[in-house]
Amino acid sequence: QVQLVESGGGLVQAGDSLGLSCAASGRTFSRDNMGWFRQAPGKGREFVAAVSWSGTPIYAGRVKGRFTVSRDNANNTMSLHMNSLKPEDTAVYYCAVDRTGIIHTTTSEYDYWGPGTQVTVSS
Repeated sequence: QVQLVESGGGLVQAGDSLGLSCAASGRTFSRDNMGWFRQAPGKGREFVAAVSWSGTPIYAGRVKGRFTVSRDNANNTMSLHMNSLKPEDTAVYYCAVDRTGIIHTTTSEYDYWGPGTQVTVSS
């Protein structure tokens, strides 16, 4: 059974850094693309960052330069390191797997999802 589990969320202050991890199990994802999305209260789920199976990252404009996505195929994990956090970064963060072979920024292209981890940034 495929399972994704996020960890590392929490409450931080504006300007702080925080790291999230996503552990995948049930099959190997070394040839799949993986992504991070987030959903704030009352808003839709939005793209944050993704990393191709070969390690090429892409970012949403509002986090580019502050967030860094990476993956470890040997351990079936993906990470998101977030710097200079802002109150508007407050959301539930989800990791997901895209098996299409083409890196995407829309939720409909992702097949597996984790339950999410809460990140709260206070001002």
